[in-house]
Amino acid sequence: MTQQGDSNWWDKLYDESAPDTAPAVSGDTLDDHFAAATRATTGPPDPSPGQVLASAPPAPTEVTDGRAPWESRAAGPRTFPSPPPPVPPPVETPTVHVPLPPPPGAAPDASEQGAEPETDADLTVEVSVPRPRTGFVGSRPPTYEPEPTALPVARPGELGELVPDTVLDGARYGTCTVRAASVRGDSARYRGEPRRDALLTARFGHDETALVLVAVAAGSRAAEDAHLAAADACRWIAEAVCRSHARLSEDIRTGRRGDLKSGLHRLTDRTYGKLRARAADRGLAADEYTATLRCLLVPADPACRTRVFFGIGGGGLFRLRDGAWQDIEPLLPEPAAVTGAPVVGFGSPPPSPPAEAVASETEEGDRLTMDLGITTAPAPLVEEPVPPPAEPFRFRASVARPGDTLLLASPGLAEPMRGEPALARELAARWADAEAPGLAAFLADTQLRVTGYADDRTGVGVWEA
Repeated sequence: MTQQGDSNWWDKLYDESAPDTAPAVSGDTLDDHFAAATRATTGPPDPSPGQVLASAPPAPTEVTDGRAPWESRAAGPRTFPSPPPPVPPPVETPTVHVPLPPPPGAAPDASEQGAEPETDADLTVEVSVPRPRTGFVGSRPPTYEPEPTALPVARPGELGELVPDTVLDGARYGTCTVRAASVRGDSARYRGEPRRDALLTARFGHDETALVLVAVAAGSRAAEDAHLAAADACRWIAEAVCRSHARLSEDIRTGRRGDLKSGLHRLTDRTYGKLRARAADRGLAADEYTATLRCLLVPADPACRTRVFFGIGGGGLFRLRDGAWQDIEPLLPEPAAVTGAPVVGFGSPPPSPPAEAVASETEEGDRLTMDLGITTAPAPLVEEPVPPPAEPFRFRASVARPGDTLLLASPGLAEPMRGEPALARELAARWADAEAPGLAAFLADTQLRVTGYADDRTGVGVWEA
């Protein structure tokens, strides 16, 4: 639209101080038209006794009945004031009833005469519920701040590689409740470095055949792209498990542990083969783009209490049973004991065992499987056979009992669990109840700080109903 005349014509049109362009005596102003339209719809006002109507329009009067000036006074819609904002519901707080002592000279308590005591003299004290906060164990608090300070550096074209400071997740399937948290360490928070731990939770399938996977990876502290390698390891093992989840779920529920262990070993080796291929694409050595990998498989079938752990590299696997922690990390045999038949206490016989082979079983009734001589198939993206990882494959399948709490920990959480007894005692006290903590409480529990341990922390807890 092209403006004509004065450039401020729009302002002048809606300027209340400027008079109408038409003569005021002609009755052709905008106000006159509006008053005429109002009279045409409502009719002239009733004259009072002795009053003679004049031909000029009546002077505007103030409306005091809640209607706007342009609304009809006879009928039609009315303008109502806006309703008040809704009142939020009261916050429920625990109350403590404290009976007050009777005043001097008062009659004895009615309860002594066999009547019900009066409640008018009770004092109600409202106690607010404290929020979960990050604490510390040990003789003194750590040097670093308890909350994040510096963010990692972001670069153009690499924003998709940023990782958040904290990841929190949870679920409930079958007879167990899962809580998972990954937190950037105090040192990385202070230096503005990314979180090198990666956490992935996923469910594959439906109903009772569904399978829950929790993968935890920890990148090397000295590698610049450690957080990317950890994320790749979690994503690739999840994709592999997703493609084979139906068979894996069936093997877990039917107890085919030999087939289960060998299949997971192949999937893990292929994941590390992809990591080596990605390192070559980025022009890095294999040890510069790698991560430890630890996984839990939990079937959704409430009738199956088998929990499967597998992975490669350091970390921890702990079980809280009857108020005491048990370190159930699968121990690795000596190099000389790797060849030959499965070592007692470290493995079960292969799928087609010889007559003299026997399954190993611990005193707690857990059967462990460890076979370090499996020949793996090549990965889809690698032409040559995939070499075995630098560290051996770890596997453990155990049957949970009601009331157990299983804790899968990255190295940043496993080291203080083993090195500071106060942390293990505090977590045992907090998790003594049969009910799993909420997400916020679990996050606060995993962030209990210990002097001398400032690495990333990732923990996965499984509470058995």
